[in-house]
Amino acid sequence: MKIFSIVILSLLGLLIVVMALYLLIGSVCFKIALSRKSTIKRVINKTMAKTLSDYKIDFCWWDKYQFETLSLISKDGFKLVGHFLPNTSKKLAIIVHGYGADYREMQLYAKYFVNKNYNILAVENRAHGNSEGKMMGMGWLDRIDLIGWIKLMLEKQPDYEIVLMGLSMGASAVCMVSGEKLPSNVKAIIADCAYANVYEEFRYVFNHRTHLPAFPLLNIFNLYTKSVYKFDMKKADAMTQVKKTKTPILFIHGDKDSFVPTENVHKLYAAAPEGLKQLYIAKDAEHAMSYPINEIEYERQLNGFLKKYIKNQ
Repeated sequence: MKIFSIVILSLLGLLIVVMALYLLIGSVCFKIALSRKSTIKRVINKTMAKTLSDYKIDFCWWDKYQFETLSLISKDGFKLVGHFLPNTSKKLAIIVHGYGADYREMQLYAKYFVNKNYNILAVENRAHGNSEGKMMGMGWLDRIDLIGWIKLMLEKQPDYEIVLMGLSMGASAVCMVSGEKLPSNVKAIIADCAYANVYEEFRYVFNHRTHLPAFPLLNIFNLYTKSVYKFDMKKADAMTQVKKTKTPILFIHGDKDSFVPTENVHKLYAAAPEGLKQLYIAKDAEHAMSYPINEIEYERQLNGFLKKYIKNQ
């Protein structure tokens, strides 16, 4: 009986240690990678502050226009914020920024659509900027938020012709929403340097950027996000979504992308239905640099694609 008690106590002790390690690893990984104040996000922000000129970003550009601040409540109860610039046309571009980014970093893309006489909605993703949320959506949660934004904008103008434009995580968001039931107003999608699957992107980042072992850390991290936040990184899959799309998608990626490897765009392009996809691989472009390094060719690609689906492009 005494031996039995010792075994039970030992097992309980081991279970407590395992649970403590699980919670520790899960919470630390969450704080580093997915929380509103994530470590990676802070590093990205500091890096971007030093390299804005490389990306040809001019924050002052936004001050030239009178953007209206809009808001909506997400399905899970968070207040989300967007910035709307009206135009006399019925063309609308909804612009979605990347991981850890400031919506103003989408200046080049907003400027393109302003010059084409589009109405502009630049959203602030959940857990970014003025939008609420404890956890970044990695595109998967943002896809549902995008449906909310589309609905809100169609309440303002039911005849909008809508283009969804996303960069990096924003690109994955627009790919992920492409598989949902969208109103016929959504005419075209542009996805620049999207990752195909959240879990696989984190695996790549663990192995190649942080030099931390993806196994078992990523497995524990995913188990933690599933149990605490109901978020399964493996199911956050853009490829599955684009297979179901009924909206044309222009996939863009730099051939030198070392943050979201170029193989991602080939997977997404292969998954999309025939007749609803176009591919542009930007020569010598790193992550999110396809537009800055060759504006003429980038805009030529956008013009050719959008002319097929948007009136008066």
